[in-house]
Amino acid sequence: MPSAEDRHPHLSEPRPEGTVRVDLHMHTMWSGDATTTPDELVTALEESEIDVLCVTDHATINGAVKLQGELPCRVVVGQEVKTNQGELIGLFLVERLPIGLTAIDAAKNIREQGGLVYVPHPFDPMRSCMKPEAIDALTAEGLLDAFEVFNAKVSLPSLNRQAAEFASDHGIAAGSGSDAHEPSAIGAAYVEMPDFTDAPSFLAGLTAGRVVGHTYDMPRRWRPRVVPSTKAL
Repeated sequence: MPSAEDRHPHLSEPRPEGTVRVDLHMHTMWSGDATTTPDELVTALEESEIDVLCVTDHATINGAVKLQGELPCRVVVGQEVKTNQGELIGLFLVERLPIGLTAIDAAKNIREQGGLVYVPHPFDPMRSCMKPEAIDALTAEGLLDAFEVFNAKVSLPSLNRQAAEFASDHGIAAGSGSDAHEPSAIGAAYVEMPDFTDAPSFLAGLTAGRVVGHTYDMPRRWRPRVVPSTKAL
C-alpha cells in the first residue's frame, strides 16, 4: 500500500507551531458499516500523524470510549446520530444519543452533555444529510456549533463549496473530516487548528483553524475479523 503521504500529499506540508491536526468525522468497526480495527487505526495514525481523532461511529460511543488512551493520538468521543431529519454529529459526549429524535432535540441533548453540535456532509443527497429546513432551524435556535465544509467522501466538490459558503455566511465554525470507513482514508481531511483542552477551547480553536483535505473514497477491503456487536449500544 502507498504511504500515507503518497495517498494524502498535504500530510507532508509543515504545520505551524502550536497547532494540531484534527479529523472531526470518522468511523471504526463499532459503526457496523466500517472495517477499521484498533490495530489498523494505530498504524494509520502513526503514518498520518493526526493528533486528534473525533471517533463518530453510527449509533454508539462504545468504540470511542474504549479507544481513549489506546491510540497514538487524543480521542474525542463523538457519535453520528440519525435524527428524523437527517444525520447529526455530537462531539465531547458522555452518553449515547438515541436515534429518531428531531434535529432540535438531538442538538439540545448534545448541548446538555456539554458537547458540540456538528453537521456532517450538509448538502450531499447521496447521504442521510440534514434537511435544509432542519439546518435553518438549528441555526435560528443558536444550536449549531460547527459545519462540515470539507468531507473527503462527498459526492460532488460543489457540495463542499456550498457548505463552506453557508458556514461563512452564518458565522459558523468550519470543520473537516475524512469520514473514513477504512484505515487508508485517515489523513484525507482534517482541520489544522490551535491546541485545546476542552469543548469550548476546541470550538474557539476551530474558528481559527485551516481546513485541509482532498477527495478520497477507496472501496472498503472486507476480510474476516472479529468485530464487536453493533447491537450492544
